[in-house]
Amino acid sequence: MTTSVPHRQSPDAPAQTLARIDLPDAVRDALGRQLVAEPDPQPDIDRATTRYLQIFATLPTGLLQRILDFGRHADTPGVGYVRNLPVDPELPATPTDGGPAGGKRSYVAEGVLLGLSGLLGEPVGFLTEKNGQLIHDVVPVPSGATSQTNQGSTVFLNFHNDIVHDAGGRYDVSNPDFLVLNCLRADHEGVAATHYADARDIARALDAHTLEVLRSPLFRLNAPGSYVRDVAGGSEVLSDPVGLIGGPQDAPEISSSANGVRALTKEAEAALDRLQAACREAAHEVHLRPGEALLINNRKGLHARTRFTPRYDGSDRWLQRTYVRRNQWPIRHRQAAGSRRVHH
Repeated sequence: MTTSVPHRQSPDAPAQTLARIDLPDAVRDALGRQLVAEPDPQPDIDRATTRYLQIFATLPTGLLQRILDFGRHADTPGVGYVRNLPVDPELPATPTDGGPAGGKRSYVAEGVLLGLSGLLGEPVGFLTEKNGQLIHDVVPVPSGATSQTNQGSTVFLNFHNDIVHDAGGRYDVSNPDFLVLNCLRADHEGVAATHYADARDIARALDAHTLEVLRSPLFRLNAPGSYVRDVAGGSEVLSDPVGLIGGPQDAPEISSSANGVRALTKEAEAALDRLQAACREAAHEVHLRPGEALLINNRKGLHARTRFTPRYDGSDRWLQRTYVRRNQWPIRHRQAAGSRRVHH
């Protein structure tokens, strides 16, 4: 179990793209004692996030720096797998409507989620995703079982990053910089896996010509499934033509929509197929269990989820998710009235 701070890698060495961060039992228990005493964070989210920052600041310095560095440096891994986190003493039934669960008696999971989020940036919400809630309950929903959304279960959720529809035509500008996923319950069979493919690993798996095509504005992203379902009445809402990969060679950024990418030429279509194959080749696979969380850089890579079979019996897979921005200033024009953190 390593808590030391890794040395910065040689510029010639392949980037480490998955970080494993394990909390010692004593650290887990100390966090849990403080979190279980905290009330529901949502009535006063600013007070709650401040308190969680105080609690998580008590992590051993090496662990704390690893999480902070994950959020602030370009050369750090794109996904962090945090294990041995505190959990709630008991849980209510997994919700089946995609909304918050009723009857939750403690808020340890919410504290873990928001505490980790606060070390990366600021939790934000969008009215077109979970009605602007800051804490998203990611659960299987019967009506969305085959959808390319967080309600899905019986289909593979394509490699994507979480994008935000923008009337200006760019769906990569207002995106969250990070996602945090905290597991409350695993699926019954324990087969649901989250995949993460880092753009650096993807680029190494592609030939130079394919990379050139993927960097060209030959693709249009479909808006998120929730936007298409709830706002657009099921119709495609496509971005302006964009490249899927951008930025410097040693620190690329990648964009893709789970709900569909439209290639504008045959050559672009072939490059898109090769990209999907490269994602499968390069991906890290994690089977989340209670007491485990993923820190996902939403710009450095793409994530996906394998299929699983829900029973809708109150014991289905249940994750909680936050969207995190390093800085809300660039999206201040989208701020919803009466809220500091929720945006249109």
